[in-house]
Amino acid sequence: MAKTISFGAMHISVAFLVVWAMTGDWRIGGLTALVEPCVNTVAYHFHEKVWKRRRDPEAVSGTVMA
Repeated sequence: MAKTISFGAMHISVAFLVVWAMTGDWRIGGLTALVEPCVNTVAYHFHEKVWKRRRDPEAVSGTVMA
């Protein structure tokens, strides 16, 4: 769990610093650092659903072919 928290903190810090460096505005960097991980989490959820369907179509649809 500590590694996950550490990675999350690093991810937010990098996002903040990159956007701040690109825009020169710490507010935009901060907003991006907060919004981007949330959007990425939702995108990851759907990404996993697509990959699960690709690996095992029956598991997603609930139908079993005999």
